[in-house]
Amino acid sequence: MWNNGDYAQSWKLEVVVIQASRPDALTIAKLASPQSRSPPLHSQRESNNTDSVRARSLSVRISQARGEVEEKEHAGASRFNMLVGKGYSWKAAKARLPPPRQMIHTVRSPKFLLSLGLITVIVLLWRSMESAAGEMQRFYCWGPSKPPMRMTPNENEEWHAHLNTPVIFNHHKPIEVNATDIQHVNLNEIKSTIDAARNKERVLILTPLRDASYYLAKHFDLLTQLTYPHELIDLAFLVGDTTDDTMAALAKELERVQNNPDVAFRSTMIVEKDFGITLSQSVEDRHKFEAQGPRRKAMGKARNYLLATAMKPEHSWVYWRDVDIVDSPSKIIEDFVAHDRDVLVPNIWFHRYKEENGKMIDIEGRFDYNSWQESPEGLKLASSLDKDVVLAEGYKQYPTDRRYMAKLGNWRGDKDEEMVLDGIGGVNIIVKADVHRSGINFPCYAFENQAETEGFAKMAKRAGYGVYGLPNYVVWHIDTDEKPGNA
Repeated sequence: MWNNGDYAQSWKLEVVVIQASRPDALTIAKLASPQSRSPPLHSQRESNNTDSVRARSLSVRISQARGEVEEKEHAGASRFNMLVGKGYSWKAAKARLPPPRQMIHTVRSPKFLLSLGLITVIVLLWRSMESAAGEMQRFYCWGPSKPPMRMTPNENEEWHAHLNTPVIFNHHKPIEVNATDIQHVNLNEIKSTIDAARNKERVLILTPLRDASYYLAKHFDLLTQLTYPHELIDLAFLVGDTTDDTMAALAKELERVQNNPDVAFRSTMIVEKDFGITLSQSVEDRHKFEAQGPRRKAMGKARNYLLATAMKPEHSWVYWRDVDIVDSPSKIIEDFVAHDRDVLVPNIWFHRYKEENGKMIDIEGRFDYNSWQESPEGLKLASSLDKDVVLAEGYKQYPTDRRYMAKLGNWRGDKDEEMVLDGIGGVNIIVKADVHRSGINFPCYAFENQAETEGFAKMAKRAGYGVYGLPNYVVWHIDTDEKPGNA
């Protein structure tokens, strides 16, 4: 028979066993049905015995599981104690770590950063020293087995035969010199080209003067008509042994021209030098045969003084122009530089008018017989003369049979036609400045039996420069009223 007490005990035991085993859905289901019918009493006793065995078995398993966990924890603690000693645990170590915010603050502090930088520098220096030491250990000295002073010439040659020494050019940066008393002149930039005006090449016009006051007004009128840019032209004059008012007339003409900004030149210069010449400037005295040697030597000296004083490093062209020219093309500088010749001269004629059948006729006289081509007769004559004799060209006393440019050409023909010359006159010469810089000047002595301009042509050709003339390009000289028969 079931009684309430047995039923209550049975209910309690079953709840304990089930709760001891696992709180799963079966437990919840049994708890949810307390009014289910109990089995008979003998069955209840058997069930109690079985449940008691099961409970003990479960208790044994739980004890074993707890023992395994405690053994594992004990083993981990033993390993940790081996590292850090007794009395420490992972939780204690973690609790001793500083908080993250404090670590960040420490890393960002100046002392920490300075210490880290200093350590980094020391490490880098140490590594570089190790690298240098390694390089030194890999250095080998290659050389002969004996000093050079004890080597025989053959041994020295044999040793140096295999050498190929490398050369390293160390291009230094330019230096700056602030001294005001040092002048730098770069002649490499001074050129004489056919585009002289476009390239802004400077031209020096040189004119020696003696008793020339009568011709100066016309001379400056022709100079102001030149079309070459006047800001690129420098004028220089040498006045020497004069007996008239040449110096005053020259000064006044220069003042007149330079005060006019439309025609003023870049610069002007007057050089005064006397050479002790007393020969008269009359036509008879100046052009007589006996006066030619001393006169040509003195003129050569005057030209050299003027050239040495007036020519500057910036000049590209030198234009020799006599004061007694009465007519010339205004583009003469451009026309001449376009030929790109070292030395170039035009043909020199003069106007002379005479009356025929009631009309004035221009005979167009030939003036300059100093521009010529050499002949076999001339070479033979020069070889027979003393080396100090100046051979005056254009006179009967010296029959050279040379070919005179004055007798050739026509101003109506092609003005650009050229001919090679061996001697030149000095009325109108255009020279590249480098020819003069090379030492080619006007001999004031007999050079190959020639002096002044003819000696200049001989010297230039000896130095390898070209000397040319333009037979159809005519510059008109003043008529000196010379009588026929000299040439």
